[in-house]
Amino acid sequence: MAGRNFTVVTEFFLFVFTEHPEWGLPLFLVFLSCYLVTLLGNAGMIILIRKDRRLHTPMYFFLSHLSFADICYSSVIVPQMLDVLREHGAVISQARCAAQFFLFTFFASIDCYLLAIMAYDRYVAICQPLLYVTVMTEKDCLGLVAGAYVAGFSGAFVRTVTAFTLSFCGNNVINFIFCDLPPLLNLTCGESHTQEVVIIVFAIFVMPACILVILMSYLFIIVAIMQIRSAGGRAKTFSTCASHLTAVALFFGTLIFMYLRDSSGQSSKKNQVVSVLYTVVTPMLNPLIYSLRNKEVKEAIMKALGRSKYFGEP
Repeated sequence: MAGRNFTVVTEFFLFVFTEHPEWGLPLFLVFLSCYLVTLLGNAGMIILIRKDRRLHTPMYFFLSHLSFADICYSSVIVPQMLDVLREHGAVISQARCAAQFFLFTFFASIDCYLLAIMAYDRYVAICQPLLYVTVMTEKDCLGLVAGAYVAGFSGAFVRTVTAFTLSFCGNNVINFIFCDLPPLLNLTCGESHTQEVVIIVFAIFVMPACILVILMSYLFIIVAIMQIRSAGGRAKTFSTCASHLTAVALFFGTLIFMYLRDSSGQSSKKNQVVSVLYTVVTPMLNPLIYSLRNKEVKEAIMKALGRSKYFGEP
């Protein structure tokens, strides 16, 4: 290593879906449409939860913060990706790349924590219904959400500082939709084992820990549901978890597939497609999932639409 000359990298070139330039405009329009639906859907969900008193419950309080996190981490990625598609590539400074990596890690971590908190909320509601009002108080809910933000910030800060103390030299082309960890690690030179260990250790406290909480919560929920004698009662109880389970499957399924598979050049195209799923598609679908499968949300939407027809109605 000492006998070789390296050019220190201060900026990166982002390229995505460049094998077929003719796809640039159609993909641009598709992703722009998805982004606008994400903004409208999640913002609409937040407003609906704040305006309708029937939705002033812990579950919907957590859902409003999930929608906020979805708006934020989608906004960190999609505008950059649209610029790359429009210009058939884009230059991004190392400082901006670090900021994007931090913000994405921060809000994606909050998503993980909130999905775990919502699983715990369903566990208390189904397995400990008599204690629900005393366990999930407004103060406790605020504390859980605040803890998610603090933990997300701390983890993102450590991972970003650790990742960008690595030396980047030689090749500075990122064949990916944003500055994510796997493509960045492919551009490093020199000794990076210590930094990679730190990054992995902090990652263990996010995704695997949240998945463990979700699995344990639903294990107890399934046991409780199986003890209900009537089939109708079991179906009704399980339906309260269906939206959350769907959101969990979409979010964690794509992340696990992305980060547990190899990051070789042969899989770069598949990695790009999978990354689109968790950065573009999942934030767009979350409000649809909760609005289509939740009776309370559907009733609130119908009420809001009914009021919009009559401006004089209180």
